[in-house]
This record gives sequence, structure tokens and C-alpha cells, in this order.
Amino acid sequence: MLHLLGESYPRELSRLLGVRLGAVQGALRGLERDGLVAGRTIGRNRIFQIDPRYFALAELRRYLSRLMEADAQLRERASTLRRRPRQTGKPM
Repeated sequence: MLHLLGESYPRELSRLLGVRLGAVQGALRGLERDGLVAGRTIGRNRIFQIDPRYFALAELRRYLSRLMEADAQLRERASTLRRRPRQTGKPM
């Protein structure tokens, strides 16, 4: 999902994947420890992305793209995600 979104935070990933928040946070901690993802804090949120300094980044992106070809449902969920705030005064 990080490959599709570019960057995200644990609660958003949990909601999109349908997985418990604790499981997502644990997975992200492990991936960050192993150098696959990088996290940064913005306000109170921790935002994660695939680490752009990962030694095999090009190969990892190709692999993740191939995996996503088989999961149309996950691609659909990522494409419908609203990533920016609603305009002030705009009706819902």
C-alpha cells in the first residue's frame, strides 16, 4: 500500500488494509528497523514511505508493482482515497 500511496500513516493503512492498527504499527516498526521504510514525524502523526535510500529501491519498486497487478481490489481502495482537505464551505 505504501508503494501505491507514496506515503501514509498507520491508521490510514490499517483502515485501507482492514487490519488492526497494532499489527500495522508493529509491521512498520520492523520494516523501518530493517531499512525498507522510513518514517518521519509531522505534528503528532508519524508518516511512512518506502525508504528512498534503500539499496535495492529500483528492484523493490518493480517487485511491488508486479504484486499490485494481481490485487485489483487494493488498487481500487488506494485510488478512491481522498488525500487533501475538503474546500471550506463545500457541501458534503
